[in-house]
Amino acid sequence: MHALVIGESLIDIVLAPDGTETEHPGGSAANAAVALARLGRETQLLTAYAADDRGRALAAHLASAGVTPAADPEVLERTATATARINPDGSASYEFDIEWQVAGGELARPKRVHVSSLAPVLDPGAEQVHHALDRLEGVPVSYDINCRPGITGAGADLRWRVERMVARCDLVKCSDEDLAVLYPHLGVGEAARHLRGSGPVAVVVTRGGEGATWFGEQVVDVPAERVEVVDTIGAGDTFGAALLDALWDADLTALDRDDIEHALGHAVAAAAVTVSRPGADPPYAHELTRELAPEQGQ
Repeated sequence: MHALVIGESLIDIVLAPDGTETEHPGGSAANAAVALARLGRETQLLTAYAADDRGRALAAHLASAGVTPAADPEVLERTATATARINPDGSASYEFDIEWQVAGGELARPKRVHVSSLAPVLDPGAEQVHHALDRLEGVPVSYDINCRPGITGAGADLRWRVERMVARCDLVKCSDEDLAVLYPHLGVGEAARHLRGSGPVAVVVTRGGEGATWFGEQVVDVPAERVEVVDTIGAGDTFGAALLDALWDADLTALDRDDIEHALGHAVAAAAVTVSRPGADPPYAHELTRELAPEQGQ
């Protein structure tokens, strides 16, 4: 069975510190879908772009990874863009030109649903996302919060929309920066536990170079892998996809500490590959196997 990823596709316009400008297909959901497909999971994407040059570039990029559309994506007048300014440390700041909506119609029932970023918080598409999830009741749902306050704001309305989505999820992934946007007066652990109180089995928090933490019945930390960072575009999306890949057949309520450490380690390793090369370029399964092989043989 396949994974259904729901969320935005766009073109990243990357402005490097040296002034050069390049364009890469991207968007949180598109990145996650490509990562899942490259890891060997059959993947459909419910997204939106236009019948323009940038839309055709996105379609070709997704098709080359083996991602198939869950519905007709050509529902916009122009394909969305995100202008990413790369800082000297490889981190990126973004400016968006985006509209979000999706086509209606029937969806093939997936094994898992992964909702990403703006999908449940930006109108008019947000309600369409919830309607789609209503039609897929009973399918496990994961959610990568990935706040974009420059588009959505950062106040009570955003918190309500995020918490509404969290309440229907089994697994939530976010960054410490996302939690700071949503709950500026709470620490990371307190904010993660607050979200978990809405219903998910676990909330997984990424902390950049400090690694990642699983907040569930138990709290599990894993360190980040040390790599030379080219840029961080797509790293969180890759992490979320690889986490889903590692937990593909898992009962989240029955995981022991070793299971959780393995899943987090797989996600961290995948994200480390992505940050080591420019743009959102997630790893293929064989790249992770090759990189992990020496350690497994020790």
